[in-house]
Amino acid sequence: MKNQHTKILFVLLSTVLLIAFTNKKKTTTPAAAATPIKDKHWRFEKKPVWQDDFSSGKIDPAKWTFETGGSGWGNNELQYYTDGPNSVVKDGNLVITAKKEKFSTNDYTSSRMVTKGKGDWLYGRFEVRAKLPKGKGTWPAIWMLSSDDSYGGWPASGEIDIMEHVGFDQDNIHSTVHTSAYNHMKGTQKTATKIVTGASDDFHVYRIDWTPYAIRGFIDNSQYFEFVNEGNAFESWPFNKRFHLILNVAVGGNWGGAKGVDSDAFPTSMVVDYVKVYKMIE
Repeated sequence: MKNQHTKILFVLLSTVLLIAFTNKKKTTTPAAAATPIKDKHWRFEKKPVWQDDFSSGKIDPAKWTFETGGSGWGNNELQYYTDGPNSVVKDGNLVITAKKEKFSTNDYTSSRMVTKGKGDWLYGRFEVRAKLPKGKGTWPAIWMLSSDDSYGGWPASGEIDIMEHVGFDQDNIHSTVHTSAYNHMKGTQKTATKIVTGASDDFHVYRIDWTPYAIRGFIDNSQYFEFVNEGNAFESWPFNKRFHLILNVAVGGNWGGAKGVDSDAFPTSMVVDYVKVYKMIE
């Protein structure tokens, strides 16, 4: 019995020592440090690598696809996006019109045009000359989404808003980015605003310059927004993958309809003179 007790004590002591040794060896892996990105002051080619000035008199199916539906588009929007009747080319301009009319179960119609699969880019200068719709409840946007969703669904793969405007806040233009770390669901989105008097009466040039270092927003060549690459993982910077362009006019929704919708404001249109994309010079 004595030998047995000695054995048991030996085993217990060995176990305690082993646990103590193991815990001593354990170390907490430090979080990966951010890798600073240097601004190389990239430039852009003078000639567009892709453009549409709508001079052919019709919407080019080789450049644009209509996304259709009336499900609310994740924002409780009121419009049904049709596959053409709400977008026409007139006098050398693209005209996207939101209308008060019944379609399916929706009370409004509009249009959403995308370049996905026909124009997808990693970095570049993106420039759109446009005149915005007017009226409470309108929510026009010129923006970009990931073409491949390499990091997963929204907001993980990112969103770049070149221009957003809501009719209840006339002439106040927004440029924004959304990522996993920075998005409006958390209230952490990175954004800037600028008052553009007569945004619905005159054409203005809305632009972003997208490089590995930063996304910068401009109106009429005047910079008002900058989001710098922090050098962290995709949660902060998913903007190292291809994106495509989107032009649309939403009606109502969580933001556009935050102060109601004036049905008498419809029909109302976003008029686009041109869309140009310039390649970044490596």
